Order: sequence, then structure tokens, then C-alpha cells
Amino acid sequence: MHTLSRKQREIQQREQQILAMARPMLVRDGYAGLSMDRLAVEMEYAKGTLYNHFPNKEEIVAALALESLELRRQMFEQASTLSDNSRKRMMAIGAACEKYAIECQQHFAVELMLRNAIIWEKASEQRQQLIRTCELRAMGVVAGVVRDAVALGDLHLPEMTPEEFVFGFWSLTFGSHVLIASSPSLPDIGVNQPVRSIRYHGWTLMNGYGWQPLMSFEESDRCMHDLAERISIGVQH
Repeated sequence: MHTLSRKQREIQQREQQILAMARPMLVRDGYAGLSMDRLAVEMEYAKGTLYNHFPNKEEIVAALALESLELRRQMFEQASTLSDNSRKRMMAIGAACEKYAIECQQHFAVELMLRNAIIWEKASEQRQQLIRTCELRAMGVVAGVVRDAVALGDLHLPEMTPEEFVFGFWSLTFGSHVLIASSPSLPDIGVNQPVRSIRYHGWTLMNGYGWQPLMSFEESDRCMHDLAERISIGVQH
């Protein structure tokens, strides 16, 4: 194992301090409210010190988003091990999505900012590659559950890859939680239990695809609640 030098450890610690200061500022004041000048003042650093670690604020946002994506990946990996039943493993990942979006709101908010093309384009190629790798690993966890389900005979895929199959569930869960986070008027338009709605649509899809064992919604709902209780959040949020 490669051991970091004292200087490398100090650099790493300082970068973590910068990110720890930047995250609440970014979530509270938004992308426009985050600036290198403000960070330098808050941390009592010379602005040049910040630039030694991060060339621009977009790189800071990308680094924070990478931390968030890594947390989500860890939660997916843990969730995928909570049952020997392939369907319950996928349900556990769905429960991890819920927990991440609802209980790790700062992380979820920063991840959404990464979808801004300006932020992505100004992030370094190295950071972009780290983010791609993290998302690839997360997809690998979920698609791996689908492959296991097919191998066990629990699921018969239509003419699509496991990744394409996962994309449908990803669109449902991620897109729905984006709407929950960004649409305070949902009750006004008749959406009073959005999380229950996500679960119901997910249950309908799994039964529709014939993913064994078939379950009633009530049984599925109880199972997801129990699975969510067993998913831990590994880093401070």
C-alpha cells in the first residue's frame, strides 16, 4: 500500500477543510453564492492558497459532488448485500435512494448541481474521470443485481441490457426525488405522498416484469421500510 508523505497528508487535510467549509456555503447560497474570495475570508487563508488546491470554484463543486456520489455508491453496495433474494436486493437499493435523497439532502443538492453544464465543463479532466468511474461503479452494483436475478431465473429481461433495464428504475427514482426536492407545491397538485407513489410505481414495474417472487404492495412497502432501517450512512452529511 502506498503511504502518503507528511506533506501529502497536510495537502489532503487542507483540501478536506476547504471542502467542509464550502459545502454548507454552496447548499445555503447556491452556485452563484460560492466564491473563492468568500472562502478565503471564512478560512482566513490567502486566496492564492485556495488556488493551490482548486483552480476554480467549479472544481470545488465537482469535488464535493464526487464525495456525494461516493456516499451514494457506498449505500448502494451495502443495500445490495442485505438479502439473498434478488428482488429484495433491488428493493434495498431503492430504499437506499430514498434515504440518500431525504436524509442526505446536502449531498443530494450538490449532486444535482453537477448536472449544470458550466460546472462540468470547467471541472478538470481528472475530476471528471473520477466522477465517471464512481458512477460506473454504482451502475455496476445495480446492474449486477439484475444479472444475478436473470442467472437465478427470477427475472427474464426483454430485449435490453441490464444497464438499460436499470435506467428505467433510475429515471423513476432519481427523477422523482428531484421533483420532491424542487417542487414544494406537490401537495397543491394532489401529490400528497410522493415517496409512497415512487414505491408503488417501482412495485408495479417489478411485478409487471415478473420479477420473482411476486409481492403485494403492502408486503413490498413493509419490506422496503425494514430494509431502509438497516442501511447506514457512512460519512457525515
